[in-house]
Amino acid sequence: CEEILLRYHSKQFVPVIVRPATVCGYSPRLRLDLTVNILTNHAINKGQITVFGGTQKRPNIHIDDITDLYLDLLTQPDQLIEGRVWNVGYQNHEVCQIAQIVKKVVGKDNVEIVTTPSDDLRSYHISSAKIYRDIGFKPLYSIEKAVEDLAEALRLGKVTDPMNNEYYFNIRRMKSLNIG
Repeated sequence: CEEILLRYHSKQFVPVIVRPATVCGYSPRLRLDLTVNILTNHAINKGQITVFGGTQKRPNIHIDDITDLYLDLLTQPDQLIEGRVWNVGYQNHEVCQIAQIVKKVVGKDNVEIVTTPSDDLRSYHISSAKIYRDIGFKPLYSIEKAVEDLAEALRLGKVTDPMNNEYYFNIRRMKSLNIG
């Protein structure tokens, strides 16, 4: 898709490619099937976090950072951003580190972290140095902040039936709509 978009560059169409890390934190249409969010959901609602493997790296970015970037890109001069391709993330952590962050932020001494073996040891690690060099974009919000925001939303009931509601789980939703 990136190559196609870049091919259609014109004065009326200025493509910019943003490759975001996994977006985390609370939003009205959040996903609870992604690492930081699912671990936070389980810590709050089950008191237990299951980590499969744990050594896999996952890059993340707070929802507020990525939306701020999208808004900022709309105000940038075309010549500064046209045809640019950027990875955008903030922190790369191992899943076991994310679980420890969630446990600490959620503040429940009774949150248990259970680690089980996994055959899926894929890791993802990105650098956002290029976008910082090019336009000075630097994320402001940490994984801890994402966990705080989501934990508060869960505790306040802003997320309806967070363990079961297919609205927050893409694969479940697609299957129920017969599109997956």
